[in-house]
Formats: sequence, structure tokens, C-alpha cells
Amino acid sequence: MTSSDNTLESIPADQQGSFSSFLKTLASFTGDLSSLTCPSFLLAPISLLEYSSFWADQPELLRSVGTSDNAEERFYAAMKWFISSLNGSFSSRVPKGEWEKKPFNPILGEQFICQWQDNTRIVCEQVSHHPPVSGFYIENKEAGVVVNGHDGQKTRFSGTQMLIDQIGYCTLKLTQRDETYLFTLPSVSVNGIWYAAPYVELYGTSFVHSSSGFSAAIEYTTKGWISGEVHHFKATVNHETLSSPTVIEGQWTGKSNITKNNKTTEFLDLTKLEKQAPTVKPLEEQSELESRRIWKKVSEALKAGDYAAASTEKSLIENEQRALRKERASANQTWEPAHFTKVSGEAIYGDLREKIVSKADSKFIDTMGEGGWMYKA
Repeated sequence: MTSSDNTLESIPADQQGSFSSFLKTLASFTGDLSSLTCPSFLLAPISLLEYSSFWADQPELLRSVGTSDNAEERFYAAMKWFISSLNGSFSSRVPKGEWEKKPFNPILGEQFICQWQDNTRIVCEQVSHHPPVSGFYIENKEAGVVVNGHDGQKTRFSGTQMLIDQIGYCTLKLTQRDETYLFTLPSVSVNGIWYAAPYVELYGTSFVHSSSGFSAAIEYTTKGWISGEVHHFKATVNHETLSSPTVIEGQWTGKSNITKNNKTTEFLDLTKLEKQAPTVKPLEEQSELESRRIWKKVSEALKAGDYAAASTEKSLIENEQRALRKERASANQTWEPAHFTKVSGEAIYGDLREKIVSKADSKFIDTMGEGGWMYKA
């Protein structure tokens, strides 16, 4: 018996019909998959909005970006932070021994706020529901580090894979050095859905450009039938002061090396870094729009294996949101986020997007979208 057989047999009896219907719908569905209802046993007891906090999965790496007086060293430090955020966002957040599961779709205006022991803090808010977009802001004032970004998803099904284009970007600003970095986002593939054992891989190319002139193209590949390794990336770093490109290569979930001037040394080893849990206010102190309070009953039902109760509680939240949208439409009211305001992209990243586009090759797919969401300081 294969591992996939074991996984399929583990589907709860009351969910097997829902899973079968879900697969049939996927096989013939065209367009954006975000509107589809996922069987409850494939749901994770967490909101997608909370995933934005994984940008600071290793706050010490973020805090150290501006430490060096050398622009090249600062760029490599920013790359280390970015790679760690990919690991946090798509790998280390999944409990060991478990499969990838679908988080809750955040409601409009939903918020997630937390902080770490080193005073790094993050504010996340669902700034749009159609299309779904999450805004996030991270800062460590003492270190002079600020991250501002947003992320949405366009999802489609191809063959046996769910393909997700991340629409958005993030900027990292070093306030004490007047230096800005612009990062575009990789695409995501979710495999193993047919066996009820989903897992994530990154693919495509993302780009980084700094106002100091350093830039990088990061190509993501996965293990083939014969060769290669899972979670592989290769970043090619360029600058007018470099006689030849610097190459950073390895696994975005583990170890990577840097090759400069034909000399290879260790770049980053995420297996040696412990994940630091952030502090979140107790539920009784949270506002009604904070993620863990909104989804409390659904999460508890999922953790208890009561999928019928999870579906019921989830439907109550979704129906309430539909009613609120109708009320706003009837009253001709325009909803505004509490923590973010919509601005032009240039107001956030200046000319860095133009520089990325000018240097990108045919592999470049511009998924940054129009405009951006700036944190209301």
C-alpha cells in the first residue's frame, strides 16, 4: 500500500463525499479558484492573514540588515532575511508530520497584530476582499528597519497542480541609511491534492533591487524525475562594482552557499535557526476584528476533529459578511481600512520597479499589480 493510499483512507467518513465532489469540481473548473469551498478536513485552523507575520519569521535576520556600513554586505543581509521569510511563509509554518492545508479566507477589515521579544512588531490587515489583498507592515524602530507590503492571490488549476500567482510586493527600508529594497514575489504550486496530501513548491523567478544599485534575480526550481532537489533556488546578484555576478544557491528551506570571485562559502543555514514565536494579545483583549477572535470557534472545531461544527461556524461568519456587504452597497458606503491607505506604487518604492523591469529578461512576469497599500503611521 502506498503512502497516498494511507492518506486517502485517513479522510473522515463524513468528509469523503465532500472531498470527491471537490475533486470533480477542480477537474472541470476554469478561472479563479478562491471562490471554491474547500472540504473542512483540508482546512488549517488559521487565517491566511496571519501568514503575513511569517515575513518576520526570523526577526534577528531582519534587524541585522542595516548593521554593516558596506552596501554589498547589507544587500546580502537583506537576501538572507528574504530567504528566511520564504521558509517561514511556505515551509516551517506547517507542523512536522502534517500536510499543507488551506487557511481561512480573511474577512474584510480583519486584523492580525503581534510582536517579538526584540521589539519587532507587525500589523496585518485585509484591505480588500474582491480581489482578496492583505496589507502588512513590520518595523523595528531601534534597528531602523521598516517593511511595507501587500499580497493577493490569483489561483488556477493545471493538470494535478494548483498554481498560485502572488500579486503584490514588499519593500524594506533602512531609515537610518535612506536605503530601500523592492522584492517581487515568487509563484506557488500546490501538489498532492488528489491524494489529500497537499504540499507547496515555489517556481518562477522573483526579483530584488536596492536603491544602492545592487540587484538579484532569484530562480526557483523543484526536484525533477531524475535529478535536482526540492525547494531549490539560485540567485544571481549584479552591480556595476562586481567584476562578475555573485551567485547564491541552495534550498530556501535549509542550507545555501554564496560564490563570489570563484570562491564558495556558506551563505545561510536555516536548519540552525530556531523559530521565535511572536506574542499575541489574549483573545479577551483583542478587538472583534482580530483574526484569532473572529475564527476562534472554527479553529477549535477543526482541532477537535468536529468538521460539521467547523463548517457551520465558518458559514455563519461568511453569511454575516455577505449581509454587511449588501448593507454597505444599499447605503452607498465606501469601506476604508483602519491601518492602511491606497497609494501609487511609486510613493512606496520610487523608481525601483522601473529598474527591475529594465534589467529583467524574458522570464520576468510582472505580478506587482497597480498601486500599493501604505501603513498609516
